[in-house]
Amino acid sequence: MEAFEIIASVLGSLSGLSTADWLFEQQVMPHINAVTKHMQLQYSALGNTKIEEGACTLGNVYLRHGRYKQAMELYERALAGYEKALGVDHPGTLTTVNNMASVFDSQGQYEKALGLYERALAGREKALGVDHPDTLTTVNNMALVFDSQGQYEKALGLYERALAGYEKALGVDHPDTLTAVHNMAMVFHSQGQYEKALGFSERALTGREKALGVDDPDTLATVNNMAMVFYNQGQYEKALGLYERALAGKEKALGVGHPDTLTIVNNMAMLFDSQGQFEKALELYERTLAGREKALGIDHPHTQNTLRSLVDLHQSMRQTEQAQSLQARLYASKSPRN
Repeated sequence: MEAFEIIASVLGSLSGLSTADWLFEQQVMPHINAVTKHMQLQYSALGNTKIEEGACTLGNVYLRHGRYKQAMELYERALAGYEKALGVDHPGTLTTVNNMASVFDSQGQYEKALGLYERALAGREKALGVDHPDTLTTVNNMALVFDSQGQYEKALGLYERALAGYEKALGVDHPDTLTAVHNMAMVFHSQGQYEKALGFSERALTGREKALGVDDPDTLATVNNMAMVFYNQGQYEKALGLYERALAGKEKALGVGHPDTLTIVNNMAMLFDSQGQFEKALELYERTLAGREKALGIDHPHTQNTLRSLVDLHQSMRQTEQAQSLQARLYASKSPRN
């Protein structure tokens, strides 16, 4: 128990948002795995909130590192304990519900995510108030799900609520406020409103570089989003320069196989594909597919999208056999599994 409490305390003191924190967590991951296994084997009694707090802390680390199965196991353990010890509407319980929703969202299981976010939001509005930062975090997270589903008007309404609340509660330059700005840029981009998207991205980038640093993963996410806008405007050289910056930073901060890193690899493949540089695109799509299968699974929407892109690319290259082989994998991955 002592080792578990010590490592949970150390990890709980980190935000996991800075590059230094993320790299430290990555370095001590073998110890985190060992402590987690020991905890699960030795401590089966529910109701000890120290154990539940530690489980949530470890779950947060796994979520940040794309280890979704381990994160969910710990969150489920914590939720059962919190509900028994504190009740279903306690803020600690609701935080765990929110985090479980984030796991489902990251895995592309949007309906499950939305159901849990709705529970967390209703509980937080009642327990904390409609303008509390934790409540606004759930509002922002729900918007992300609607954005991923293409329900842009619903997403935009929630982002606007989150942004207004954050600006009032935390200030215009707070990292949480800038996250809402970044997310609004994404939804404008999805709607094809590129000038608005660039305006919000520039605000987010300036703020994040100042508040977090030029190489922080969140800063680099905004760099990636700006690149996407330039790409869709046909400004390929600007887009490529930004993608290269984002990729180099993400590889250093998060690793070559992290889902966020692979998103940029996939985006660069799309750019080369659009320019008719098929060999470069093929290499990057194949890297993305292998990484996403390992990190997310074959059925994840992002993995499926990369598979489809590869099918289209092989068809463009008149490589019919390869295209048909990948098409078969795409259909097989959608088949019911026992």
